[in-house]
Amino acid sequence: MRKIFCWWVFCTLIWSVIRSGNGHGGRHGIEQPLSKISIQNTISALHDSAYVKASPLVLGLKGQTSEWVTVEYYYPNPTKDDFIGVFSPSNFSAEICESENERQFPPLLCTAPIKYQFAKFKNKAYTKTGKGLLKLQLINQRADFSFALFTGNLSSPKLVAVSNKVEFAYPKAPVYPRLSQGKSWNEMTVTWTSGYGIKVAVPFVEWGMQGEAQTRSPAGTLTFSRNSMCGPPARTVGWRDPGFIHTSFLKELWPNSIYTYKLGHKLFNGTYIWSTEYKFRASPYPGQDSLQRVVIFGDMGKAEADGSNEYDDFQPGSLNTTNQLIRDIDNVDMVVHIGDICYANGYLSQWDQFTAQIEPIASTIPYMIGSGNHERDWPNTGSFYGSFDSGGECGVLAQTMFYVPAENRAKFWYATDYGMFRFCIADSEHDWRPGTEQYEFIEKCFSSVDREKQPWLIFLAHRVLGYSSCDWYQYEGTSAEPMGRDSLQDLWQKYKVDLAFFGHVHNYERTCPVYQSQCMQDGSNFYTGQFTATTHVVVGGAGATLTSFIPNDPVQWSVYRDYDYGFVKLTAFNHTTLLFEYKKSRDGNVYDYFTISRDYRDVVACTFDSCPRTTLAT
Repeated sequence: MRKIFCWWVFCTLIWSVIRSGNGHGGRHGIEQPLSKISIQNTISALHDSAYVKASPLVLGLKGQTSEWVTVEYYYPNPTKDDFIGVFSPSNFSAEICESENERQFPPLLCTAPIKYQFAKFKNKAYTKTGKGLLKLQLINQRADFSFALFTGNLSSPKLVAVSNKVEFAYPKAPVYPRLSQGKSWNEMTVTWTSGYGIKVAVPFVEWGMQGEAQTRSPAGTLTFSRNSMCGPPARTVGWRDPGFIHTSFLKELWPNSIYTYKLGHKLFNGTYIWSTEYKFRASPYPGQDSLQRVVIFGDMGKAEADGSNEYDDFQPGSLNTTNQLIRDIDNVDMVVHIGDICYANGYLSQWDQFTAQIEPIASTIPYMIGSGNHERDWPNTGSFYGSFDSGGECGVLAQTMFYVPAENRAKFWYATDYGMFRFCIADSEHDWRPGTEQYEFIEKCFSSVDREKQPWLIFLAHRVLGYSSCDWYQYEGTSAEPMGRDSLQDLWQKYKVDLAFFGHVHNYERTCPVYQSQCMQDGSNFYTGQFTATTHVVVGGAGATLTSFIPNDPVQWSVYRDYDYGFVKLTAFNHTTLLFEYKKSRDGNVYDYFTISRDYRDVVACTFDSCPRTTLAT
């Protein structure tokens, strides 16, 4: 019955998402590409003359964490639906489902591939000759790899050939560092992944000011088991051993100074395992008057440079966004990714691939994240929404793979300061309404900032708690999540929040300074004078399939809309001037912008519980 149960759950997952329609950009974005493969339905049909050959056999001999592999294959009875699945560990047939009846024969596979590609991809003659060649990119994921050729189709695969094994020379090496701001302004955290548990090695970071003596800081180690997952596919075909996740805290940093660091593991036999050397710039002192640049986006996901895993253009903008940030990394100080991180949706291998994709960014500048529905939501697990969107992850992967300076990482709300900025990052997958713990946090985050030192107050959440004119909100007769704006708009107005950012909707939209659905000031490219209302921005177009707008004219509060992939960059020049830029991922050019130029006498006079409640009547 297990096989029937798995299939029923997959159908339930897809149907529930279709009915909810939230944050998936229409019908194309609702399915993780790997979920298209019904691996548990696989039939063994090994063919004597079919083959798959992969080379080179050993990867990363010089310490590289990614390499290209050539895969050659042949099958005498080719079809247009044949595909190559990449499996890791290589002995993927060792984990099998229980047979439903005596007529079912192995393999009855219970391990999904980590990626796949159709055999005819860039092989136009494959369906005639049965011969093909693929160039596939692999990353170090702590285990060896094999390549399997399937005929039939994704729903009813038949295994016809399996390749030799391919492996990295140093499979357990420390990889993919992710920087994050700590709980104090002069602290940076480093999180990374390795194959070394605490029973075999001691993890640490060797670091120091560039060109000066280095010191070592210990790291904590976390992992989790299959039983930590809340449901399928994370607990079934999507499960993959996550390895070990380490976090070290680098403290008492000097503001704006350059530091170098290396990830290390000391084995109990005295041997040291090292990563390559990285560097970062320490954060400025809160209130420091210097050039400060922060990039904000949501819903980026991951994609494959080799073109694999691209069912129905699932996340076509992801690599463009990533590559634009890498090109401009010297002009960015921090990234805030507000939810829907990699769309693993219960296929755990995708988290490794995402951290590998962003390594050139996250190893150099703080990469702060928020929680979205595709990280957290699962029925009866404490999430505010009861959808199946996390694929059974129920927040475990996001909370473990990345560090955030939250008091409780299961409650993904936190404040972080960067120079003249105060960022209040909410968790839209937990209740935010008045009287809740999160509502109290939001008000405290707003009220506790010294606006004389940190004039730029920014609110961020994954789901749209403000304003959006996307089509599926409009079809529901609203322009945001139910109860979102009604619960928070008085706080935004009372504490004079400059900007509110949201993802979830896969496009770009900017409002006028708006309160109670009315423009308090006309939309502009230049704002000066006293604060009038918060400007709301949807910036969920970083990678996942785009969401359409309502077909008629924009609503009154909508100033600029773009059905394309992009991100926002904020530049604080000083305490009185802030530049907002919306850039498209395909070329990095600016397509929307505005400047705020004002003093903050009206803001700094507003302290906790002393701000008058502003309404349209006042």
